[in-house]
Formats: sequence, structure tokens, C-alpha cells
Amino acid sequence: MTPGRGSGPTTTSAAKRTFKAGRRVAPAMELLRVDHIGVAVADLAAARVLWEGKLGLAAKGVEEVPSQKVKVAFLPLAGLKFELLQATDPESPIAKHVAKRGEGLHHVAFEVPDIRKAMSDARAQGTAPLTAEPGRGAAGKLVCFLHPRDTGGVLVELVQPSSTEPH
Repeated sequence: MTPGRGSGPTTTSAAKRTFKAGRRVAPAMELLRVDHIGVAVADLAAARVLWEGKLGLAAKGVEEVPSQKVKVAFLPLAGLKFELLQATDPESPIAKHVAKRGEGLHHVAFEVPDIRKAMSDARAQGTAPLTAEPGRGAAGKLVCFLHPRDTGGVLVELVQPSSTEPH
């Protein structure tokens, strides 16, 4: 039976096979949901005026993430979060992004059940993680970014929640 034609819902799971130019490749990684959308900003306070004041969203606090050299504010909406990211170091990836491309969309983050397995699955498919090991992100989550050259020009972040975080 063809997926989507009476075979039930299709999902992204480790058992799913992907196809590339008519040939079978490694299993796709298991993605649970979109965790958040990252937005690079030059000034977090000014960005919050827009996102909270004009758009009506409410930030759930501000957190500094030294390992990523950023200060972040999460703004939830209908099960999704927008992550506003301000650089805390002029040499950080966010500072370089804002200097080169300006403020705006930075990345899309997907929750995965096992980040190391997801990284291994990505490598097996020829998608390069930007680091050999996951790092610590906001709220103590394990995070890893995938190189945009391998993901259609979109910076993809993989996120594994900390064991105490509710889904």
C-alpha cells in the first residue's frame, strides 16, 4: 500500500526509510515535534517590545546560556515556542549571523528522543552535525545543530529534553 492512501497516518520514525534518487538510504532520524523556532536579534529588550507588545506573546523569562554565548527568551504559542536569541559575545555564532544577515529567522528546532542516535542517523544520511557531541542549551537540554548545506539551507537544531522537563 502507498503511504497516505488508506494505510493510516505517516510519521517520521527510525523505522521509516528515505529514498534519494531512486535508491534506499539510511533510516530517517526520529523527530517527535517542532520544539521551537529560533530568531536572532541584536537587542533582546527591543525584540521583546515587538513580540510581546505588538504581537501579544508573553516571554517565560530570560536565560543566559554561556555554552552557546547567548541570552534567550522563550515565547510560547499553541504548543510551539519562539526563541529570541541575543549574542553575549561578539564572536558567537548569533553575533556573526546578525552581522552578516541581520536579525530574523535563525533555526528550526526538532525534539528527538535520543540526540546521540539522531546525530548518528544524520551522519549515516550524509548530514553533518556541526559538533561531534551535543552541547547544553537552554533549560539544560542537549542540543546539536545540523549543517545548513545538508538541510536545504535551513539551520536545523536537534533538541533532547532534560529528564525533568515536561513535554
